[in-house]
Amino acid sequence: MMQNKWTHILVWLSRITHCRGFGVQSPTDYGFVRYVINEHWPYYQYDEVGQDADWLTRRLGRLYFRLSNWRQPAVALVPACYQPFVKAGCRKVRWASAAEGADLLIVQTAAEVERLLSQCKADTVLVLDGLSQRRSLWRRIVESPSATITYDLYYCGIALFDPARTKQHYIVNF
Repeated sequence: MMQNKWTHILVWLSRITHCRGFGVQSPTDYGFVRYVINEHWPYYQYDEVGQDADWLTRRLGRLYFRLSNWRQPAVALVPACYQPFVKAGCRKVRWASAAEGADLLIVQTAAEVERLLSQCKADTVLVLDGLSQRRSLWRRIVESPSATITYDLYYCGIALFDPARTKQHYIVNF
């Protein structure tokens, strides 16, 4: 546990120049970084979900809660440990067994990413969980022609697929 806290502190310090939207020129992307990724105010459901989870699962779960609250997905493909967070952010969400028609995808394996990249549509949000252990896979997502806006948060990566946007990659201190 103490090792994880020290690692977290070192990662945070190494990314200190990427705090709170610094360097993000697009107003849309800046708003996403400030008010979805790095929102520090407590949300209405924080006390009800994830109290028994470890600090990283709780931190990522709260991010996925804010993503769900922001995107309001109709269908999501999410690992079981994060489902309560996503459900708290969007009560109407249905769980998908496959990626067909899913608006929010939180994936953890290379096989899932390879299969899902071709199925992502303009309003899809793809999250690669455990990014620090899957750097080569993340590079493939960033270089994919369909992923236009990508956010590297060290612990996870977020890819948006809006074809009307110019391709952009951000490193965010999360």
